[in-house]
Amino acid sequence: MPALYQLAVLGAPTDAQVSELQAIIGKAVGMFNLRLGYEVGWEVCPEEFNPDQQRSSAAVFFGGEEPPLANVEKLLKRGIPLLPVATDANRVNAEIPIMLQSLNCLTYSAGGSQRVATAMLECAGLLPRQRRIFISYRRGEAREAALQLFDALSARLFDVFLDTHGIPPAEDFQTMLWHRLCNSDVLLMLDTPSYFESRWTSAEFGRALAKGICVLRVGWPDSTPSVRTATASRAELLPEEVDAVTGCLLDSAVERICLQLEEVRSQSHAVRSVNLVSNLRNAIETIGGQFVGVGENKAVYIQLPDGRNVVVYPTVGVPTSTTLHEASISSPDKSVAVVYDHVGLDPRWLGHLDWLGQHIHSARWVKASEAGWQFADWEA
Repeated sequence: MPALYQLAVLGAPTDAQVSELQAIIGKAVGMFNLRLGYEVGWEVCPEEFNPDQQRSSAAVFFGGEEPPLANVEKLLKRGIPLLPVATDANRVNAEIPIMLQSLNCLTYSAGGSQRVATAMLECAGLLPRQRRIFISYRRGEAREAALQLFDALSARLFDVFLDTHGIPPAEDFQTMLWHRLCNSDVLLMLDTPSYFESRWTSAEFGRALAKGICVLRVGWPDSTPSVRTATASRAELLPEEVDAVTGCLLDSAVERICLQLEEVRSQSHAVRSVNLVSNLRNAIETIGGQFVGVGENKAVYIQLPDGRNVVVYPTVGVPTSTTLHEASISSPDKSVAVVYDHVGLDPRWLGHLDWLGQHIHSARWVKASEAGWQFADWEA
């Protein structure tokens, strides 16, 4: 099976740096029942790093004296996150190639391999806070299976939304449900015979597609796939994998679904990130600006038509005050924007974001659909 995530070490790392980084990342992904070199691809100083466009990926570039560039220029154009690493802040100009100096550089003296590893995992979407799943199901047909999968995925450090567990009392149930859907990486669809006969599960499926969220269809043995699920990934259940009395799934089926979900989540995270960055690139180039590249925390570096530089943090899912705070402190003394897709978010949350933007000026919100319009008249 091809790697679900793809990581690479480029440039001129020492053997000790590679060994330390490999050990830390291997231990980290092990928490998710993933293996470095298998489900998580690991390449060290390849002649070319060519990650699949539908796989989450990231590369770290260790500087040095004339480090080999491999295909760094091509990776920049593709929007693959690249993390330049210098010995310390005073060595950036000497060790990092000019084409990478515009990106925020990590320094090995500040945090060492742990800091570099964390940055790579963030860019590849492997940190727990980014592993969000929405379970869509008919209660009368798949309740026990939904609870089973909720427990199994939670144990794998996924943040799982289940309607009976995820909305506090007194909340506007439907508004909050759509808000949580927007913040999910994958819709886990339990496709029982009457799934599309419900207005709500049908809407959950359709709105997931509208937001670019990938779908994993878990097909019950007696359920005929709808033509609407043609683009969904599929995990078909065999008759013996579903207990006819309790509705529970065999442990082996749950394990298979969890592994396939990991693959779909990687694809979803990659596709949504690429779409957001591509739309931003198109908006900037339309107004005469320039797309420079993607760096730490998936920061996109752009140049406006008048030559001013802006660091943009595209946010997949629901942005928070923490998003704005992290963007501000990650790029101090720079013009910073946070781009997000506002469609489907709780109106109260959008009001909160507007209020926050009016009172905090170190970074600004930009709705993805209005990026070109706002950057055309950008005030630092």
